[in-house]
Amino acid sequence: MDAEGVLAGLDPEQRAVAEAVRGPVCVLAGAGTGKTRAITHRIAYATLTGVVAPQRVLAVTFTTRAAGELRGRLRRLGAPGVQARTFHAAALRQLSYFWPRVIGGDPPRILESKIGLVADAAKACRLSFGRTELRDVAAEIEWAKATQHRPEEYAAAVTRAARKTPADVVDVARVYVMYEELRRERNLLDFEGMLELTAAVLTEHREVAQQVREQYRYFVVDEFQDVNPLQKMLLDAWLGDRDDLCVVGDPHQTIYSFTGATPSYLLDFTRDHPGAKVVKLVRDYRSTPQVVGLANNVIGQARGEAARRHRLELVAQRPAGPEPEFTEYDDEVAEADDVARRARKLIEEGVPAREIAVLFRINAQSQTYESAFAAAGVPYVLRGAERFFERAEVREAVVRLRGAARAGADAETDGTGLILTVRHVLSGAGFTDAPPEGTGAVRARWESLAALAQLAEDMAIENPGAGLPEFVAELEERAALQHAPPLEGVTLASLHSAKGLEWDAVFLTGLVEGTLPIIYAETPEQVEEERRLLYVGVTRARVHLALSWALSRSPGGARKRRPSRFLDGVTAKTSTATPARFDRSQRRPAKSGPQPCRVCGRPLTAAVERKLGHCESCPIELDEALLAALRDWRAATAAEQKVPAYVVFTDATLQAIAERNPGSAEDLARISGVGRAKLARYGEAVLALCTG
Repeated sequence: MDAEGVLAGLDPEQRAVAEAVRGPVCVLAGAGTGKTRAITHRIAYATLTGVVAPQRVLAVTFTTRAAGELRGRLRRLGAPGVQARTFHAAALRQLSYFWPRVIGGDPPRILESKIGLVADAAKACRLSFGRTELRDVAAEIEWAKATQHRPEEYAAAVTRAARKTPADVVDVARVYVMYEELRRERNLLDFEGMLELTAAVLTEHREVAQQVREQYRYFVVDEFQDVNPLQKMLLDAWLGDRDDLCVVGDPHQTIYSFTGATPSYLLDFTRDHPGAKVVKLVRDYRSTPQVVGLANNVIGQARGEAARRHRLELVAQRPAGPEPEFTEYDDEVAEADDVARRARKLIEEGVPAREIAVLFRINAQSQTYESAFAAAGVPYVLRGAERFFERAEVREAVVRLRGAARAGADAETDGTGLILTVRHVLSGAGFTDAPPEGTGAVRARWESLAALAQLAEDMAIENPGAGLPEFVAELEERAALQHAPPLEGVTLASLHSAKGLEWDAVFLTGLVEGTLPIIYAETPEQVEEERRLLYVGVTRARVHLALSWALSRSPGGARKRRPSRFLDGVTAKTSTATPARFDRSQRRPAKSGPQPCRVCGRPLTAAVERKLGHCESCPIELDEALLAALRDWRAATAAEQKVPAYVVFTDATLQAIAERNPGSAEDLARISGVGRAKLARYGEAVLALCTG
């Protein structure tokens, strides 16, 4: 792609970002406005026009997955040499390289988790903490180190920040002192120490700073509102006296101040960098006008000078959709039961389960929803639970695939060879074309292996020349980024863990005083952060949005709760729901439930039935002429691409298309078996048959 091609398709504000190839630049990007698109096109445009060599660029973000997405987009734009890393990954790389020269001796072992060391420190202080308290004390130590407060300064810093501590402040300070002593004795280095030591090496060793600054001359920092003082110190050490810096962030999505993050670096960027170019991205491509309107109303009531001065008023770009729904319930059980029932109805109407999310303020709220979804027979995925690539069957499958790749198992290099080879290797781990009967561990194992087989099909479609080595490399990259193949189920997640994600339908639940804002949010600043948390939740929804609250915790309890203050003035017509309760004696243990039939409601277990969305025996209207046309088209397409017909679409997917007769790409995408890759490759032809 050439430089002009990189600019094509950008809106005026995104293009302004892309063309601002010299820093300092500050991009204030609202939710859903295409900030990643803007900054990746800016980097690509700068490299393609000769402003900077790709290997001289360092793009910094906060998660390995976000860094991986940046690298992938930049490769596709013609800038494959750009370094996109997290703060910690970039610091570790530099520290490891310079350690022998400037420090010497055995390098410390990186401490992946503080909890074990905190437990040892507490024991040495003769303090007894439970698992939850240990986790919270570890978080306190992280906050203190991220905000650059030594153990002797900790108590005073807590008082200034009006921070609630998980134990007596003196005890936490004692544990902090002992934690640091044990860490040094055992030659351990935690993540905060890694950043601090890297910054110190750059500050104290001029030759090291010179080499690093020669390597990296062009900086981009994403999610700048989440930068903490320690990360800012490292960034300043990287920069030196230069100003080729582009920062991107949204002050309305500052929700991590409890970890030490502060939006002040973003909000005061023009004060620190006079003459900086500021671009605001406000065109929202994610959500309908109804969702965007509610988001603007929520954040429009934010208090404080900074909120008014830096407000981003989003402008919806999508067609109109349904109005957000507000519902009041008698108790939390009724709320959860009805949310599960409404999610099931959306699935029956064609919204994929993976495009629905239930979001809540605290993780403890998930149990009620796990039980409700299990009882309703609605599949769900608990975000933050066991990671896909850490499952025993997935680890085994990856080992088998890696071994087969080394042995040169795929002699053929076309898509057919990859698909057949992967299925053959997975069969050794127990994979079969037909799913096992029933549910439980056997079914869960099969589903994991089926996800890998589907990933191979998707890769064969996107890259027909890919072989097994490329597939194994893709799996290893996904494992490093924790980028699991999509699993079919409604997402249950906390509001904090939902940041950066989006769904077609979102249920925001438990919106009562004491939960949102949380009861320990006492200062005006803390309350305003809770408001921003609701704003983040609202802006996760593309089309369907429902907000709800319950007046009591348990059935029959006193109805004393009040809806969240953040709903004052933004609530449209509120309905009071008293749904029939599920039979609690029939409620299964909390685990992912099967998808229900959209005709009779029976749980679907067979793979073909899940693709169709109904039992094979249930009566359903089918356009026979359309099905015949789809089969003819598939045969011709498969012959042209020299792949088996099922690689294009399976029989079940063609039948589902003929049953639902989608009229738009959005409708087609909701059908199981039509992923993003197949939609891009075949969507236009399929829709032409449906509408013709």
